[in-house]
Amino acid sequence: MDAILIQILNGLDKGSAYALIALGLTLIFGTLGVVNFAHGALFMVGAFCAVTLQRLLNISSVSIDETKKDFLGNPLKVETPYVENWFGDTVGSAIIDWSVPLAILFAIPIMLLIGYVMERGLIRHFYKRPHADQILVTFGLAIVLQEIVKAMYGANPIPTPAPDAFVGSLDFGVLVGLDPDSVIYPYWRLIYFLFSAVVIAAVFSFLRFTTFGMVVRAGMADRETVGLLGIDIDKRFTLMFGVAAAVAGLAGVMYAPINSPNYHMGMDFLVLSFVVVVVGGMGSLPGAVIAGFMLGILESFASMNEVKSIIPGIDQIIIYLVAIIILLTRPRGLMGRKGVMEE
Repeated sequence: MDAILIQILNGLDKGSAYALIALGLTLIFGTLGVVNFAHGALFMVGAFCAVTLQRLLNISSVSIDETKKDFLGNPLKVETPYVENWFGDTVGSAIIDWSVPLAILFAIPIMLLIGYVMERGLIRHFYKRPHADQILVTFGLAIVLQEIVKAMYGANPIPTPAPDAFVGSLDFGVLVGLDPDSVIYPYWRLIYFLFSAVVIAAVFSFLRFTTFGMVVRAGMADRETVGLLGIDIDKRFTLMFGVAAAVAGLAGVMYAPINSPNYHMGMDFLVLSFVVVVVGGMGSLPGAVIAGFMLGILESFASMNEVKSIIPGIDQIIIYLVAIIILLTRPRGLMGRKGVMEE
């Protein structure tokens, strides 16, 4: 029971990232009909927003501290972050410590702007082009973004710690009635799952309960009819591209303490996220979320030593095997709509 619970938690952790990225992919495909292979790069850019804010907050002024001497008796130079000079040691240190959560506020306008520029500057010219052209141009854009980040930050992973309050692990077993110390799980991974659930709920609530969202859903179902009603659906779809970019960016921000950001992390998640979208059903938002968590849990169980001893390497191919089985039995995926990418 302990091992099963740990694997479920691991699966929810992985599935959270898959679901958030796949949700953004499906938003773009469902509204604009564009297969966006640059979406993984947006996840990576979000992670580097957290890195950037952390570096900005650690910019320091240098002063001479006469009370501290080196071994020759010379006064030492002391670096003090500007935020500590401005807000005091206690508040300034807290701001630096909470740089990752604060990066959410930093990343949202940046990701919205990047999404808007991508859609207006490039993607809009490929709406009526074949999906193969869309894949090629967005994949090229992903490589460009990846190389820009590599040139600016280097090729090595950059550690981005979580706040001190969330360093360590929770005795999760006690919460569910198991023996103490039977299921120990990192705080931040639990925070990431809860954060993902909040973002997913916010996106669905926005689409379901706001006038803007209802118009977008209507446009996804019948774009021409909505346009005939005098609604500028193209403008709304452009804003949804920015929202999808922001969702991917926020997923990357909060993932930074789990996996130190590096320039190729977007590509690592991209292929798996597209598999999630296809399994869930092209254009289906609930399908993308359900498939993300389902495949995350299956991948987690497949990574158990007991399973790998029976079928070596199963953890590397389990997602693709499940995708093959589902698509053979349900060609449109779990919740795919009729007519999507069937022309």
